[in-house]
Amino acid sequence: MAVQGDQTIDRDPHIPVLLGPILDLCAPIGGHWLDGTFGAGGYTRGLLAAGAAHVTGVDRDPLALSMAQGWIGTYGDRITLVQGTFSALDTYASAPLDGVVLDLGVSSMQLDLPERGFSFMRDGPLDMRMSQDGESAADLVNTADETRLADILFHYGEERASRRIAKSIVEHRAKAPIATTLQLAEIISRCLPRPKPGQSHPATRSFQAIRIAVNTEFSQLAEGLAAAERALRPGGLLAVVSFHSLEDRIVKRFMQLASGQESNANRYAPARADSTARFDLVTKRAVGPDDAEMAANPRARSAKLRIARRTTAPSLALDPAALGLPEPPAPKKGRR
Repeated sequence: MAVQGDQTIDRDPHIPVLLGPILDLCAPIGGHWLDGTFGAGGYTRGLLAAGAAHVTGVDRDPLALSMAQGWIGTYGDRITLVQGTFSALDTYASAPLDGVVLDLGVSSMQLDLPERGFSFMRDGPLDMRMSQDGESAADLVNTADETRLADILFHYGEERASRRIAKSIVEHRAKAPIATTLQLAEIISRCLPRPKPGQSHPATRSFQAIRIAVNTEFSQLAEGLAAAERALRPGGLLAVVSFHSLEDRIVKRFMQLASGQESNANRYAPARADSTARFDLVTKRAVGPDDAEMAANPRARSAKLRIARRTTAPSLALDPAALGLPEPPAPKKGRR
């Protein structure tokens, strides 16, 4: 499952969040589904048990697909695994899909492995790469200039002390490279007040922001939503589980625009040319976990589920700016 927010909780990493509501609201489950964030396979197994004929499981992380080899054989040819990003999910199936499910954020499996460098709870290399290739968090932290770091922390983590933290990072790395998660967490913690009981770790927002930047998560999400629109058959369902307000805002905006439910804030503005709904909203508002799920899995407490059903209208090219993606200014040429 995916996790955001308070990373201090160590719970069962194999519990798929809001699976019950997904299966209930999307019933009857059948046909070919795509699980764009395969992880430990919880959604895939849930969909197959509920009646899906086939599930294509997609994950950026080769470890997730490797770990699945011990159990996918029990499903025969009903599962196909693909290493890739859900931003290209419309290229992974040969026919229109009956459903797509996306569980956003970092998986518990990744979070719980110190060597992956996602968590500040145990020391490990400052990595955070979901796909295990490309620029790492250490590369970013040790080479981006102070302004760029502050912009990332502010726009992706909503960290109000972003400039103070960025300045401290630059000062520390001038003495020696920042190489581990605990090193970075300590630098950040010294910039912020001691948390009160029940508050999250001071480094939570900054770690979230750096991870999002390393994995280009918001652009991947926007492209994935557009890819789902192209891939789904008329009547096909898109179910998205998000874990923080920035993600949910993008998903909500996409579904509003695609369903023609966007309110017109200016009554004098011209009517939108695109008024044909490409999706119908199944959930008018985000669905959260009930008390029983939160008791069984506290990591689910911030989860929000939104579901929409594809119409017969042709898909349209996505304008990322219309989704309000939080994007830091591009780095200036010649500066690092």
